[in-house]
Parts: sequence; structure tokens; C-alpha cells
Amino acid sequence: MKEYNIKIGTVFLLVLAYFGIMLLYSFLDVTVWRKVSPDFSNIINMVTIVVCIGIFVVFLERTTGYQVQLLSNISFVGMMLAIGCSFLFFLLLDRGLDPIFEGMFPQSEQDYQEMLESLIKSPLTSMIQVCVLAPIIEEILMRGVVLGGLISSYGTVTALLISATLFALLHFNMVKCYQRLCVVLFWDCSISRQILYFAA
Repeated sequence: MKEYNIKIGTVFLLVLAYFGIMLLYSFLDVTVWRKVSPDFSNIINMVTIVVCIGIFVVFLERTTGYQVQLLSNISFVGMMLAIGCSFLFFLLLDRGLDPIFEGMFPQSEQDYQEMLESLIKSPLTSMIQVCVLAPIIEEILMRGVVLGGLISSYGTVTALLISATLFALLHFNMVKCYQRLCVVLFWDCSISRQILYFAA
């Protein structure tokens, strides 16, 4: 993979562009797909998300020089390590730190629970969107493009701090934001391990 540099200003623009993509497909879902075809709106929205993600990945590759190699570092040992670490993070964060953060941000926790209830209404499409599509594009953007480019430009520590902070903030929920920040700062930079954890 060719090495590339990326500046902090470009990183913020790329994250804003991804945020814009999320707003676009969410807007289309709420204002168009649910009204035009209520019975199939989840499937239409999933197709819209896939198209938007595809366009965004091509945009990332062309503007940054980053080449997506999603499956290049997956191994059995890495997958077992990811599953084990996911379990440990679940115990530490969901069972240990979440109660503290929930007390600090009760409205954020309530919003998070409401979001989970809405996902249960259409489990198959929700699972594909939340456990497959979102983790893949977020890891391509945040670990591949942002972290990889910032490491070349600013060094590992600065790159990890910026990438982890943006990744956590991208998830909006204060309770989960702190959880994601902790995980990203202390987890290996492997994209496959990140996808397994954040899909869990």
C-alpha cells in the first residue's frame, strides 16, 4: 500500500463529508422512502446506504490515494483475538463504566435505548446496517484513511488521539462516546478487529 499524508483540516472535511452522507440517506429514508413505500422503506434505505457508501469509498480513494484492502489482514488468530478482546471490552465498558456514564448523561442513555428499540422493529435490515455497513465504512474512513494518513503526517500518538476522538464524537451518544474513545485509544489499529468489536 502506498504511503500518503493527510492534514488535520482535510481530516475534518472528510469526516464532515461522511456526516453529510449519513444525513443524506437518513433524510431520504424519513422524508421519501417511508412515504413512497412504507412496506419496503427499510430495504430501499439499505440500498441507498450501500450506494452512498460506495460513492464515498470511491471519493476517499480518489481524493486521498488510500486503497481499500478490507480483507488483507484477517487471520484466524486475529479473529479469535478480536472476539476475546470484544468480550473483555464488553465486561469492562458495558458492565463497568457505562453505569457511571449513564448517571452523568441520563438523557443520552434514554436516547440510546430508544434507538435500540427502533432497531428491533426491523431486525434483519437493522443488523445489516448497524453490524455490517456502518462498521465497514467507519473503519475504512477512521482507521484506514484518517489514522493511516495522520500517522504519516503527525506521528502515532497524535494520530491515535485525533482519530479516536473523531470516531467517538461521530457516534453522538455521550455514554457510548466515552466507551468508543476508550476502546479506540487502547485497541490495536487492525481494521478487522475494529469491525468485529463495533459490530458486537
